[in-house]
Amino acid sequence: MSAATVDAGTVAPARRRGILRRVKRWPMTVKVGAGIFGVLALAAILAPLIAPYGPNEIDPFSLLASPSGQHLFGTDDTGRDVFSRTLYALRLDILLALLVTYVPLPFAVIVGALAGYFGGWADTIVSRLADVFIAFPFIVLVIAVVAIVGPGVEGFLIGVPLAAWALYARLARAEMLVVREQPYMLATTALGYSKWRAIFKHGLPNVARPCFVYSTIDLIGNLILLAGLSYLGFGVQPPTAELGGIIADGQGYLLTAWWIATLPGLVLVLFGVGVGLIGEGISDRGLERGGR
Repeated sequence: MSAATVDAGTVAPARRRGILRRVKRWPMTVKVGAGIFGVLALAAILAPLIAPYGPNEIDPFSLLASPSGQHLFGTDDTGRDVFSRTLYALRLDILLALLVTYVPLPFAVIVGALAGYFGGWADTIVSRLADVFIAFPFIVLVIAVVAIVGPGVEGFLIGVPLAAWALYARLARAEMLVVREQPYMLATTALGYSKWRAIFKHGLPNVARPCFVYSTIDLIGNLILLAGLSYLGFGVQPPTAELGGIIADGQGYLLTAWWIATLPGLVLVLFGVGVGLIGEGISDRGLERGGR
């Protein structure tokens, strides 16, 4: 047996043990939140395999049927299985919320960090531009974009990143103003490192952490915004399954068929709780490191 084979056989288990040790050190809130998010995300991804019916499959003999073994979440007024529609809706909602939250995040963090590090005219332009978008009402801007492009997913995908980047840029700029005065950042100049190496290798990881924590809150808000737009008729259009649309369809049956709106609403709340716990745990972990 060669030395290379022995090394490969010992490095892999050691690496796995290192990953497990890191996972064990995470706060319990992160583990619980990640578990909730993971179960919901896995159920959404496997919706075609888990869902007992198609999202728009109609059973004319089971109109407004209450939850049972045949229909876990009951059926709606047209005989569609609410559990199946909830899984497909969760699949779509998570994908759209992740896109509008994390697509503009890297761009905004880099722009804000550069503005905070260099200052001057670059800082002035980025700060004033961010102020304009922050001052403009967020929901009004999204609805205005929806009014231009028409109801549907396109307005949500354009309007949310157009407004959301400003908050991340502002937060990254504020963090960089503090980070650039830290001893380790000042040491990069003394060691002859380039400014770009100091920013991207030493400054940006510390700037990005609070932005990522905030993004977990933003993810929940974007998911609720998508559901709200669909509830108002501006978001995902029927018959496509979407949580806000399902809740809106069940509004008129709250007293007679409560499960249509209530059970998908509880799934939406559970998703928010899971993501919120992840953000809280990461924030606590960062505070513990900062206090050492």
